[in-house]
Amino acid sequence: MHTIQQILDEKGRDVFAIAPGASVYDAIDMMADKGVGALMVMDGDTMVGVISERDYARKVILQGRSSKETKVEEIMTAEVITTDGHETVDQCLGVMTTHHIRHLPIVDEGKVIGMLSIGDLVKAKIEDQAAQIESLESYIAGN
Repeated sequence: MHTIQQILDEKGRDVFAIAPGASVYDAIDMMADKGVGALMVMDGDTMVGVISERDYARKVILQGRSSKETKVEEIMTAEVITTDGHETVDQCLGVMTTHHIRHLPIVDEGKVIGMLSIGDLVKAKIEDQAAQIESLESYIAGN
């Protein structure tokens, strides 16, 4: 079974962040450049929020706002759900489902060490299930 730390090791621990005073346009540009759907919003070393493509769609585009004039801090999610990485994949999936979030920052001793998407967790879950099936098939076959 994958641990959160193993998933981070496989995925990488890069934390893509933007300042709260940056424009939403710059945030979306960075997400596109990095191939991610969310960024940490950092004031120095302090996490102050998360901005996602969902925030952009709901709080900028649908409200007719300008992405170049709107600041990240105006639309970011400030009450961020995090984990310390000691939970299981199933527990993290449960947290994400309960809170209707698609990105889960991993925080260790107050420092952001990575972010997992729901896709990262589903991928790990599928790999774990495939390994379990293979093991059971091998056992049944007497190998």
